[in-house]
Amino acid sequence: MHQILIYEDNERLRNSLELLLKGMPNMNVVGGFGNCDKVIEQVKNLSPTVILMDIDMPGEGGIIGVEKVKRHFPEVFVLMFTVFDDDERLMACLRSGANGYLLKKTSPLQIIDAIENVASGGAPMTPEIARRVLETFKVERKIPSDLGLTPREMQVLELLIKGHTYKMIAHDFSISVETVRSHLKNIYEKMHVNNGNEAVAKALRMRLFE
Repeated sequence: MHQILIYEDNERLRNSLELLLKGMPNMNVVGGFGNCDKVIEQVKNLSPTVILMDIDMPGEGGIIGVEKVKRHFPEVFVLMFTVFDDDERLMACLRSGANGYLLKKTSPLQIIDAIENVASGGAPMTPEIARRVLETFKVERKIPSDLGLTPREMQVLELLIKGHTYKMIAHDFSISVETVRSHLKNIYEKMHVNNGNEAVAKALRMRLFE
């Protein structure tokens, strides 16, 4: 069961998100707040596994919020949910440790899928955001010998960076979701990371893709 905490200053949208997620059999909304002023206390008391977080909120906003959460509760997954698609905010969130980045025009089904994805160690992003990340880093495609990734593992990692879900990757390669998980487990071990977000960040730093 995914325990979800929502940070969104628009009360109507926050209530709509709560209603959507409460209707899912494997999701439970533990709380919702309009800013991150007391985020450490709230996360400690409510014990969420996934946080859906807006960026622009009165008081302390999402960029400060995700930084605090990842510093004190690194095991909690933080999925940014915002109208902003500018490079400055995007990169600030990712550098602060955000596990994924969705625009608010994302469909309800895609939001649910992204929560499932991030909770499984993925790094979901709206497709246009994923393209911006790749463009920002202007990375060069190569397979470093010290990583030892196979060509298929490189393909899976590239799709992960682009924000593809496990189901999408499985469909693209005509393999099972469990096989995707197996590939990702091998990728994480070879890259010496713990999850999809760390793998994406390291791949970008190492300029693995163009």
